[in-house]
Amino acid sequence: MLTITQTLYDQIVAHSRADHPDEACGVVAGPAGTDRPERFIPMLNAARSPTFYEFDSADLLKLYREMDDLDEEPVVVYHSHTATEAYPSRTDVTYANEPGAHYVLVSTADSDGSGPFQFRSYRIVDGEITEEDVQVVEAY
Repeated sequence: MLTITQTLYDQIVAHSRADHPDEACGVVAGPAGTDRPERFIPMLNAARSPTFYEFDSADLLKLYREMDDLDEEPVVVYHSHTATEAYPSRTDVTYANEPGAHYVLVSTADSDGSGPFQFRSYRIVDGEITEEDVQVVEAY
């Protein structure tokens, strides 16, 4: 299960809506070994595409060095889908290279009639997708 603060949840949704119609992407880092997302890091979608996201390689290298210096790890890797449901595509699965991370997808399309967006979380390990519950809390 992903436990995330309301503030982080709101930041991820706001970034996803702000970058629409392009896909948004980013990371929420947390102290290594805690599985606790704490630091919101919105990233630029280098692909600038409504159907694909790509982290800029220089930005990603800088981020990983920074997390290493702060003894952090990527707890959440998120991106948005602008025209489809919040479910990992084959491309998303191919690029899921953090087996310990929660992969959050936000759909900014009302693809299921349940409202203006979906917020869902998955574990993706060795190509296998497992959806998990999301618990939103005021604070840890």
